[in-house]
Amino acid sequence: MKAIVLTYDKYRCLTNHMIHQYRRRWPDNPFTFRIPYQKLSGRDEADREYIRCPSDIKTTMLALLDGLDDPECIFWCIDHKYPTSLDMRAIESIVGWTRDCNDPSADGVLFCRPRKLTRQTRLTGRQISTTDGATLLERKNYKCIWIHQFLRVKVMRHLFESFPDDIPDAKSMDRLKEHIEKPDDHRLFVTEDTLVVFGESTSRGMLTKNCYRSLQKQGLPLPDWHNGELAETNTHGKRPGRVARLLRNVVPTPVYRTS
Repeated sequence: MKAIVLTYDKYRCLTNHMIHQYRRRWPDNPFTFRIPYQKLSGRDEADREYIRCPSDIKTTMLALLDGLDDPECIFWCIDHKYPTSLDMRAIESIVGWTRDCNDPSADGVLFCRPRKLTRQTRLTGRQISTTDGATLLERKNYKCIWIHQFLRVKVMRHLFESFPDDIPDAKSMDRLKEHIEKPDDHRLFVTEDTLVVFGESTSRGMLTKNCYRSLQKQGLPLPDWHNGELAETNTHGKRPGRVARLLRNVVPTPVYRTS
């Protein structure tokens, strides 16, 4: 499965860190990371390939998606996030279903349910079940689209084709996406519980404390632009405790079920 990485040369060490963490925490993951570059190429390996791209964000993304059919399932993984904790037992129960993408009712699955997606106003009230019985809740829009997740190519292609040609920086895409209407037939879901917790690598151009500690612990190089300043720890998602899981089974969330 292609894993589409939005990054550029300056952040290569963060891309390497992200891939390293997937290798470490999910050794048999199915991904081939598709990495854009401007001047800093790399050696293609079984789990990564390098694609020369322009420096602007929109053209880079469309180049990474070039040659992929709209119905194809990809893993979308921006460079400044990395997995810190995975519930592999739960993930394996639905990853095959997601990987095959045979269910036409789902076009995206997010395995991390951050606080923003615990609000019912961010959900449609509809849900589907995988073949193994896992519950997926439908999201209304592109909220949390920058967190790593499975998506059909058509979702990312529509989103980036809808952006203006001139995107000043990655942060501005947060504002821009709020003005893009998600097509009704692009159905995005999130798992009922967080199965993967992600760390944020940077904030306002600085390494986060959690990313700095992770790089040091894994013996990976710090970026050459790091000047010693660190941003506060930043993570996405929280794994539910045993009691919370038991209570959810006893008192299910009232949502509408669709096939």
